Amino acid sequence: MKNFNLYQSGILRTKLQFNQEFTTYSKWDLYTHEFNSPQPITEEIIQQYIKEFNFNLKTLALALRDGESGVFNPLQDKLVTGTQNYKKHSDYNYMYAAMKGKFLPDISWVEGAIRAFTVTALDIVCVCVEEGYEDYTPIKLWKEQYANEVLYKLKSVTRVDIPMRDGVKLATEILLPDVDHKVSTIFIRTPYGREQRIPSYYKYILRGYAVCVQDVRGRNDSEGEFLPKYNEMNDGDDSLTFLAQQEWSNEQIGMFGGSYLGCVQWCAASSGNPYLKAIVSLVASGDSFVDLPRKGGTFSSGGLAWTFAIKDKVYQPQNMHRDDWDTVLATLPIKEIPQKTLGEEIPFWTKWCSHEEYGPFWEPCSWSKRRDKIKAPAMIVSGWYDDNGDATTLAVEIANDYEDKNKRIILGPWLHSGNATRTINELELGTNALRYDLDLLYTQWFDNKLRGITNGVDETENIEYYVVGANKWRTAKKWFPEDTSPKNYYLSHTSKANTSQGGGVLSLDEPKQEYKDNYVFDPRDPAEHLIEIAENEITAPADYQEVEKRDDMLIYTTAPFTEETAIAGAITVVFHAASSAKDTDWVVRLTEVDTEGRSIRLCDGILRAKFRKGFDKIVLLEPNVSEEYSITTTKIANAFKVGTRLRLQITSGAKNYVFPNHNTGNNMFTDTEMITCTQTIISSDKNPSYVILPVINK
Repeated sequence: MKNFNLYQSGILRTKLQFNQEFTTYSKWDLYTHEFNSPQPITEEIIQQYIKEFNFNLKTLALALRDGESGVFNPLQDKLVTGTQNYKKHSDYNYMYAAMKGKFLPDISWVEGAIRAFTVTALDIVCVCVEEGYEDYTPIKLWKEQYANEVLYKLKSVTRVDIPMRDGVKLATEILLPDVDHKVSTIFIRTPYGREQRIPSYYKYILRGYAVCVQDVRGRNDSEGEFLPKYNEMNDGDDSLTFLAQQEWSNEQIGMFGGSYLGCVQWCAASSGNPYLKAIVSLVASGDSFVDLPRKGGTFSSGGLAWTFAIKDKVYQPQNMHRDDWDTVLATLPIKEIPQKTLGEEIPFWTKWCSHEEYGPFWEPCSWSKRRDKIKAPAMIVSGWYDDNGDATTLAVEIANDYEDKNKRIILGPWLHSGNATRTINELELGTNALRYDLDLLYTQWFDNKLRGITNGVDETENIEYYVVGANKWRTAKKWFPEDTSPKNYYLSHTSKANTSQGGGVLSLDEPKQEYKDNYVFDPRDPAEHLIEIAENEITAPADYQEVEKRDDMLIYTTAPFTEETAIAGAITVVFHAASSAKDTDWVVRLTEVDTEGRSIRLCDGILRAKFRKGFDKIVLLEPNVSEEYSITTTKIANAFKVGTRLRLQITSGAKNYVFPNHNTGNNMFTDTEMITCTQTIISSDKNPSYVILPVINK
C-alpha cells in the first residue's frame, strides 16, 4: 500500500491510497481544514477528478503498474506506458514529459520507480505524488516561494445579484475566506456558468482572497440580453464598483480568466475603473474586426461551433459536435444559417449580420479603441496557435507603454486551450514547451499588485517567448523583440507558381522585371483552412502540402536555409494584386517546408478587399486594376533549421475559417449569388511584392 498526495496549485487537496488501483480518497475540507475519513473511489469520483484536477486515476494506476513491472523504465529506454510516449525532460531532473495528447501526466522517476504525475493546464497545475517525494515535482517551486504558508478556511459562499446601471441584475457567487480583516478580491466574469470552474479558484480563497464569479449579462442566472462583448465595459465597471464597496473589501481587485473571460478584463479596464488593480489575461479575445467574428473584415465560420454552443442561456458544448458542418457552412444566406439549420433564430447572430461595416454597433465591442483608459497592471499569456492571438497582440501593444514593473508577458507554442500539449498535428515541440509555473506566477502577480508583497514577479524580463524549432525560451523587454531586424524576401520567378513541385521564388534579390501570376477563385470551392471545427481551435499548425497542389493557390518558396535562421514577431506581406471582381478576399499564409516536403503552417492573415481603406467604409474594387495590399499575419517565433525553407501561400479562400467572399460586392450576410473571378499577383522592379521577415539578430 502506498500513500499519494494530490496537489492543486501548490495546495494539498486530497490523500489517496494505492494498491494496484487507487482504492480510497480523503478530501481536505475547506471549512475545517481537516481530512475527511477515507472513502472508496467510485466511477463518479474518477469522473469528478478528471474534471477538477485533469487526472484520470485509472490512467495513473496503469502507469504505476507499468513502472513496477518494468514496462515503463527509462533506465532501459522503455518509455511507453499505455499509449503514451515519454521523453526525458530537458530542464528538470527526474522528470519525463508526455509527448502526445492533451492534459496528460508527466512522470517523476525517482529511485527506480514512478513517484509522481504532473498535469499542466493554462490556469492550474496539478500534481499527484507519492508521499515524501514532493521535491521531485513542481511542488518544490511553491515551497520555495511560499515557505511556511498560512492557508485560510472558507467562511461563506453567497449568491448576490449585482444591479447594473440600467437595472439589469447579474448573478454573482461570492466566496469569502475566514479572516478578521478586509481582503483583496479576485473577480471572474464568464458566459459559461459561474458554478462550472469554482473549484479551480479555491487556491485564491485559501490564500486569503475573496473570490467573486459572475454570469455575464444574459447568461445562466443573469438577467438581460446576451450580445457578445457589447455590454462588458459598463457591466464590468459597475460590478467592480459594487464589489469594492462591500464591507469585506479593501478596494483592491484583480481579474482573472481566459478567452471570453480575458476579454471582459480588458473591457472593464477600458472603463478606467479605479478599483481594478491587476489583471491576468489568458488567451483573451479582442476587437471584433481584428479578432473574431470579423477578422480582417471577413466573417468567421470557424467560430460557428462556439455560436451554436452559446446560443441558449445555459452553455451547451455538445452543440459543437455535428457530422454535417460542411452542409451548415454552405447554407445561404449567412444571416439565416441558424433558422435553416437549427430551426430557430440566434438573436446576437441576427444583429451581427445586420452591420457589415464597423460603426456604432461594433464600437462597444472594441476595447483597444479605449486604450487611453487602460492602466491596470497586466500579466498576459497566449500562444502562437491561439485563434484569439491577434487580441493578445493588441493587449501587448497597450502594455508596451506600461512601466516595466506593471507588465509580464508569456507567449508559448500553444493552442487556444493553452499550456496542455507538446504535439499539435504533425508538429512535435520540445519537452520544455509546457510550463509548470504559470499558476504560481498568477498568484505571485496578484500578491504583488493587490497586496504589495515583494516577490520578484515584476523584476524579471517583461517578455518570455518560445522559439519553435530551436525549442528554447527567450526573453525580451518589448514586443516585438528589440533584437530583431526586418529582412525582405521578394516574390519573383513565377513559372509554375501554382504547383508544389515548382512555384515561385522568395529571395533576397529584388525583382529586375515584372512577374505576373494568375489563378481563378471560385467561392463555391475555396481552398481549405485545415482545422477541426468541433474542436474550436482554428489556427493550429497543419501540413498544407496537399492543399498547395490546388490551382487556386500560388506558392513562393525560399531556397533551403544554409544556416539556422530564427524569427520572432508578426510577418508582413506586401503585394500588388488585381481582381476581375468588385470584391474578393486575400489570404496569405506562411509555412515552413521541412526536408521531407511537409509544409507546416506558421502564421496567416486575411483581408476582405472592400475594407482595404478601413473597416468603417466599403470601397469596391475597380476590376482588373492593380493595388498594393499589406497584410500583417498572426505572430510566431520559429527557428528554420538548415535545409528547411520558408513558403508563402496566396489564395482567396479559407474554407472552415471564414465564409467565402462571393466576389459580387453585395452584402455578405444576405447575398446568395456567387461569381468566379480571376486574380493576378504582380511583382516588379517598380512595384515589388515581398515578405518582411522579423529575423532575430545573432
